[in-house]
Amino acid sequence: MSPSALGELLAVYDENFRSRGELGASVSVWWRGEELLAHAEGWQEREKTRPWTTDTMVPVYSATKGPSAATLLLVLHERGLGPETPVREVWPAFPVAEATFAELLSHQCGLAALDRRADLSNHAEVVAALEAQAPAWALGQGHGYHPRTFGALLEEPVRRLTGGTLGAAWREKIAAPLGLEFWIGLPEAQWPRVAKLYPGKAAQEDFQDGFYKEFNTEGTLTRRAFGSPRGLHSVQEMNQPKAWTGGYPAMGGVGTASALGKFYQAAIGAIDSPLPEAVRQWLATRQSDGPDRILIQPTAFSCGCQMDPLDEGGEKLRQLYGPSLTAFGHPGAGGSHAFGDPETAVSFAYIMNQMELSVLPGKKSAEMIAALFS
Repeated sequence: MSPSALGELLAVYDENFRSRGELGASVSVWWRGEELLAHAEGWQEREKTRPWTTDTMVPVYSATKGPSAATLLLVLHERGLGPETPVREVWPAFPVAEATFAELLSHQCGLAALDRRADLSNHAEVVAALEAQAPAWALGQGHGYHPRTFGALLEEPVRRLTGGTLGAAWREKIAAPLGLEFWIGLPEAQWPRVAKLYPGKAAQEDFQDGFYKEFNTEGTLTRRAFGSPRGLHSVQEMNQPKAWTGGYPAMGGVGTASALGKFYQAAIGAIDSPLPEAVRQWLATRQSDGPDRILIQPTAFSCGCQMDPLDEGGEKLRQLYGPSLTAFGHPGAGGSHAFGDPETAVSFAYIMNQMELSVLPGKKSAEMIAALFS
């Protein structure tokens, strides 16, 4: 990892503050077990009363999905199970009879939207709605991102296998042994370290076609997927302790950039960790790739993490995870982003509080990644 690449990355980071409305942000870069860059600037709120430091934490929305998936995979591995295990072997009432955990974790089961009303904070209610749900597409007919139901789809098997929550398993089995300041269910003692999020602004042209047109059209599968289960739909709600403490595996993680960067060092095997080689392989192995029924653009997923999609010739359509074909991670709504690359032993994490209107990582992080691998 060259000093010049880190310098170019920091130049993009600085440009984000100058011209892209950045308020407060942290970026962390690890390589071969060492954190080469831990940088933070700005403010935790617009009133500029709390400086943003490398110890600042923020809700990262779907960037939670990577740690959550690793937790379920580790729990499965500990019991001699794995991605090819049928979900019904653990969860008998799961509605897709032949589905494996690999298909569940790579968004292939068609359970992105719920017909029955259920509240995000009521796990039993969400599980009942999932068990009664007819899949929106048949197994083997592609994939579509499960933005919110993904949480209960991971939580229920972990509860059945451990008797406790996924957030508790994450802390006990992965976060605490690695010393990660990242929680899926934040304790009250950490609340003063959480920055305030601010929503991104939309321009009229953002709603003309593609994802945002579907998202803003009543009754579409995309809109229904992002609306169920109900609860925590506004950024204002995500700024409340109720959101931080709920332990929601799809979107409830709160932590530092350094913690996410170190997690992905563990996930790619660059540091000693509780994650065995099998789990690391599952996280890095592509399971679905192609048109996404929910995001209305090509996406690709491993067992729980996102990857860059490939064209028919096997070339990347974009490089939000760098040039390597095996790199994996997960973005979060508004801009947070983190990933690891087994090929180069690099991991990257970026968190911020001024959100962008983008379902995938925007220029603020994408240009830093491009600089990192330049």
